[in-house]
Amino acid sequence: MTVVVEVLDGGHTAVLEEQLRTVFAEAFAEPPYEAGPRDVERAFRRFRSQVRRRGFRAAVAFDDGTAVGMAYGYPLSATTGWWDTLTEPVPEEMRREDGTRTFGLFELAVRPAWRGRGVGTALHRALVEGLDNRRVMLNSRPEASAAQAAYRAWGYRRVGAAVPWEGAAVHEVLVLEL
Repeated sequence: MTVVVEVLDGGHTAVLEEQLRTVFAEAFAEPPYEAGPRDVERAFRRFRSQVRRRGFRAAVAFDDGTAVGMAYGYPLSATTGWWDTLTEPVPEEMRREDGTRTFGLFELAVRPAWRGRGVGTALHRALVEGLDNRRVMLNSRPEASAAQAAYRAWGYRRVGAAVPWEGAAVHEVLVLEL
Protein backbone atom coordinates (compact mmCIF):
# COMPACT_ATOMS: atom_id res chain seq x y z
CA MET A 1 0.00 0.00 0.00
CA THR A 2 1.36 3.37 -1.04
CA VAL A 3 -0.74 6.28 0.16
CA VAL A 4 -0.08 9.67 -1.42
CA VAL A 5 -1.49 12.88 0.08
CA GLU A 6 -2.30 15.78 -2.24
CA VAL A 7 -3.17 19.33 -1.17
CA LEU A 8 -5.94 20.73 -3.37
CA ASP A 9 -7.95 23.91 -3.83
CA GLY A 10 -11.73 24.01 -3.96
CA GLY A 11 -12.11 23.41 -7.69
CA HIS A 12 -9.89 20.34 -7.68
CA THR A 13 -11.58 19.01 -4.54
CA ALA A 14 -15.09 19.51 -5.93
CA VAL A 15 -14.49 17.05 -8.76
CA LEU A 16 -13.71 14.36 -6.18
CA GLU A 17 -17.14 14.63 -4.52
CA GLU A 18 -18.24 11.05 -5.24
CA GLN A 19 -15.02 9.55 -3.86
CA LEU A 20 -15.14 11.84 -0.81
CA ARG A 21 -18.75 10.84 -0.17
CA THR A 22 -17.52 7.25 0.09
CA VAL A 23 -14.78 8.27 2.52
CA PHE A 24 -17.31 10.17 4.66
CA ALA A 25 -19.94 7.40 4.56
CA GLU A 26 -17.46 4.70 5.61
CA ALA A 27 -15.61 6.80 8.19
CA PHE A 28 -18.71 8.04 9.96
CA ALA A 29 -20.94 4.94 9.69
CA GLU A 30 -19.71 3.52 12.98
CA PRO A 31 -20.25 4.76 16.53
CA PRO A 32 -20.34 7.36 17.86
CA TYR A 33 -21.46 8.95 14.58
CA GLU A 34 -23.63 6.25 13.00
CA ALA A 35 -24.07 8.43 9.92
CA GLY A 36 -26.55 7.24 7.37
CA PRO A 37 -27.50 8.36 3.87
CA ARG A 38 -29.28 11.52 5.15
CA ASP A 39 -26.16 12.56 7.10
CA VAL A 40 -23.98 12.03 4.03
CA GLU A 41 -26.36 14.08 1.88
CA ARG A 42 -26.46 16.90 4.45
CA ALA A 43 -22.64 16.94 4.70
CA PHE A 44 -22.25 17.15 0.94
CA ARG A 45 -24.82 19.92 0.54
CA ARG A 46 -22.48 21.89 2.83
CA PHE A 47 -19.43 20.59 0.94
CA ARG A 48 -20.68 22.06 -2.35
CA SER A 49 -20.71 25.56 -0.84
CA GLN A 50 -17.58 25.03 1.26
CA VAL A 51 -15.37 24.25 -1.76
CA ARG A 52 -16.31 27.68 -3.16
CA ARG A 53 -15.19 29.58 -0.03
CA ARG A 54 -12.19 31.88 -0.15
CA GLY A 55 -9.11 30.05 1.07
CA PHE A 56 -10.66 26.56 0.88
CA ARG A 57 -7.96 23.93 1.17
CA ALA A 58 -8.11 20.15 1.24
CA ALA A 59 -5.69 17.30 1.78
CA VAL A 60 -6.81 14.07 0.16
CA ALA A 61 -5.10 10.70 0.65
CA PHE A 62 -5.09 8.37 -2.34
CA ASP A 63 -4.18 4.70 -2.52
CA ASP A 64 -3.70 3.63 -6.14
CA GLY A 65 -5.84 6.56 -7.31
CA THR A 66 -8.72 5.95 -4.89
CA ALA A 67 -9.49 8.44 -2.12
CA VAL A 68 -9.01 6.83 1.28
CA GLY A 69 -8.96 9.92 3.50
CA MET A 70 -9.71 13.62 3.49
CA ALA A 71 -9.30 16.76 5.53
CA TYR A 72 -10.60 20.16 4.52
CA GLY A 73 -11.56 23.61 5.66
CA TYR A 74 -11.17 27.33 5.09
CA PRO A 75 -10.47 30.52 7.05
CA LEU A 76 -13.31 31.71 9.24
CA SER A 77 -14.79 35.03 8.13
CA ALA A 78 -15.05 38.07 10.37
CA THR A 79 -18.80 37.40 10.57
CA THR A 80 -18.63 33.65 11.28
CA GLY A 81 -21.35 32.21 13.48
CA TRP A 82 -19.14 29.33 14.62
CA TRP A 83 -18.43 30.90 18.01
CA ASP A 84 -22.16 31.51 18.52
CA THR A 85 -22.77 27.76 18.85
CA LEU A 86 -20.72 27.45 22.05
CA THR A 87 -22.58 26.32 25.15
CA GLU A 88 -20.08 28.03 27.46
CA PRO A 89 -18.90 31.63 27.16
CA VAL A 90 -15.33 32.29 26.04
CA PRO A 91 -13.45 35.59 26.22
CA GLU A 92 -14.20 38.07 23.43
CA GLU A 93 -10.53 37.97 22.40
CA MET A 94 -10.90 34.25 21.64
CA ARG A 95 -14.04 34.86 19.56
CA ARG A 96 -12.60 37.65 17.44
CA GLU A 97 -12.20 36.71 13.79
CA ASP A 98 -10.91 38.81 10.92
CA GLY A 99 -11.04 36.42 7.98
CA THR A 100 -7.43 35.30 8.40
CA ARG A 101 -6.94 34.49 12.09
CA THR A 102 -8.52 31.03 12.25
CA PHE A 103 -8.62 28.17 9.79
CA GLY A 104 -11.75 26.09 10.37
CA LEU A 105 -11.10 22.37 9.92
CA PHE A 106 -14.51 21.06 8.92
CA GLU A 107 -13.83 17.42 8.11
CA LEU A 108 -11.07 14.92 8.74
CA ALA A 109 -11.91 11.33 7.89
CA VAL A 110 -10.06 8.13 7.03
CA ARG A 111 -11.74 5.01 5.67
CA PRO A 112 -11.59 2.22 8.31
CA ALA A 113 -9.34 -0.11 6.29
CA TRP A 114 -6.63 2.60 6.19
CA ARG A 115 -6.70 3.61 9.86
CA GLY A 116 -3.78 3.00 12.17
CA ARG A 117 -1.29 3.59 9.34
CA GLY A 118 -0.58 7.28 9.86
CA VAL A 119 -2.97 8.47 7.15
CA GLY A 120 -4.86 10.84 9.47
CA THR A 121 -1.61 12.36 10.73
CA ALA A 122 -0.33 12.79 7.17
CA LEU A 123 -3.60 14.45 6.12
CA HIS A 124 -3.54 16.84 9.06
CA ARG A 125 0.11 17.72 8.56
CA ALA A 126 -0.36 18.39 4.84
CA LEU A 127 -3.47 20.48 5.46
CA VAL A 128 -2.01 22.81 8.10
CA GLU A 129 1.55 23.01 6.74
CA GLY A 130 2.10 26.43 5.24
CA LEU A 131 -1.18 27.97 6.41
CA ASP A 132 -1.00 31.74 6.93
CA ASN A 133 -3.55 31.51 9.75
CA ARG A 134 -2.54 31.80 13.40
CA ARG A 135 -4.66 28.88 14.59
CA VAL A 136 -6.84 25.97 13.53
CA MET A 137 -10.20 25.26 15.13
CA LEU A 138 -12.38 22.16 14.89
CA ASN A 139 -15.33 20.47 16.56
CA SER A 140 -15.10 16.86 17.68
CA ARG A 141 -17.44 14.50 19.45
CA PRO A 142 -16.08 13.89 22.97
CA GLU A 143 -16.87 10.17 22.77
CA ALA A 144 -14.79 9.79 19.58
CA SER A 145 -11.81 8.65 21.64
CA ALA A 146 -9.43 7.87 18.76
CA ALA A 147 -10.04 11.25 17.13
CA GLN A 148 -9.73 13.04 20.47
CA ALA A 149 -6.42 11.28 21.19
CA ALA A 150 -5.06 12.27 17.77
CA TYR A 151 -6.08 15.91 18.16
CA ARG A 152 -4.46 16.11 21.59
CA ALA A 153 -1.27 14.46 20.26
CA TRP A 154 -1.17 17.05 17.45
CA GLY A 155 -1.33 19.87 20.03
CA TYR A 156 -5.02 20.86 20.10
CA ARG A 157 -6.51 22.10 23.36
CA ARG A 158 -10.15 22.26 24.41
CA VAL A 159 -11.61 25.77 24.57
CA GLY A 160 -15.28 24.91 25.02
CA ALA A 161 -18.26 22.87 23.90
CA ALA A 162 -20.75 23.55 21.13
CA VAL A 163 -23.89 22.29 19.46
CA PRO A 164 -22.78 23.11 15.90
CA TRP A 165 -26.18 22.75 14.23
CA GLU A 166 -29.74 22.18 15.32
CA GLY A 167 -30.19 18.61 16.49
CA ALA A 168 -26.45 17.89 16.68
CA ALA A 169 -24.78 16.21 19.62
CA VAL A 170 -22.52 18.27 21.84
CA HIS A 171 -19.03 18.65 20.33
CA GLU A 172 -15.81 19.77 21.94
CA VAL A 173 -14.27 22.88 20.39
CA LEU A 174 -10.53 22.40 19.98
CA VAL A 175 -7.89 24.93 18.94
CA LEU A 176 -4.35 24.43 17.68
CA GLU A 177 -2.05 27.46 17.80
CA LEU A 178 0.21 27.56 14.75
